Amino acid sequence: MKSFQFFTYLTFFALIHRIAGFTLITFDVDGTLVKGSGNAMNASAHSRAYTHAVSTILNNGNPVQPVAEALPIHLYHGSTDGLILLRLARATLNLESKDSFPKLEEMFNCMYDFISDMEEGEVANHITTLPGVLEHLKTLATMKNNVMCGLVTGNVEGIARKKMKAVGVFETNALSPPCQTQKSWYGANDIGFLGGFGSDYCSGKIDDLDRNHLDRGEQIAIAVNRCRNILESNKEYAGKKLKKVVHVGDAPADVLAAKWLSQVQADLKEKGGEYICVGCVAVATGSYPADELRQLAGESIPGIWEPIILEDGMGDASFIEACAIIDS
Repeated sequence: MKSFQFFTYLTFFALIHRIAGFTLITFDVDGTLVKGSGNAMNASAHSRAYTHAVSTILNNGNPVQPVAEALPIHLYHGSTDGLILLRLARATLNLESKDSFPKLEEMFNCMYDFISDMEEGEVANHITTLPGVLEHLKTLATMKNNVMCGLVTGNVEGIARKKMKAVGVFETNALSPPCQTQKSWYGANDIGFLGGFGSDYCSGKIDDLDRNHLDRGEQIAIAVNRCRNILESNKEYAGKKLKKVVHVGDAPADVLAAKWLSQVQADLKEKGGEYICVGCVAVATGSYPADELRQLAGESIPGIWEPIILEDGMGDASFIEACAIIDS
């Protein structure tokens, strides 16, 4: 009898380790990992790339107004590069989305071209990492046995790569290598990392303000699928299964995007499908107060939707604990 019990215990123990849990942590960039100076939206390399792309691709090189002058803040803050480009095109050139959307890929590439040859100092001008970011990322870099880290950001992927290199985030070694399905960006292929980006998905629906978070939700889903692809296709992750994604962001769009994905997972669970837990660490280090983020997050649903709000963002000593990483 004792032998049977011991065998049963070993079998159960082996099963646990054969399907060990894995956590994906995705980070927004602006307001979460980095902060800008007061005039960053007009003066930073990234902000200037918008006007350069719209001017070059849609206006024969003739200048257009900067984003912060042409658009009200709610049409660009927390939005994605694709939606911002399309809104800028309409505001400055009176072009509807149906006319500018077919040129979106060209504009993404033009934005990247504008930044790709810049020195790191110019890319990093007007932006700097927020308190605690580099320290916590270095800690996460030691936890790769059961954690992958990547970005989910509205940024064009190539620009995100350049920004993370310029501000020192890439050097923390926390960001996981890219999935083989991710696009190649000349001059930045040696600094690639996992994620879902503004250049991966854009609905083109510039009048629907819900798309600010729904487009970002699609980008989190893209990052999730890429993480699964890596886990399933690499022998070093044999027996690992993605059980949770935690999105870290500062804007309402980040909270609502993660919440939308949790609702998708709840539907999968109800139908008996494979689902994951969705967590969100909402950080009040951008333009939005903790109370607003808390109200948007709503109540936790254990195992499905697990939000937490940190007023000090990644400067909070308990940030890693707040991510509630699943033990392997």
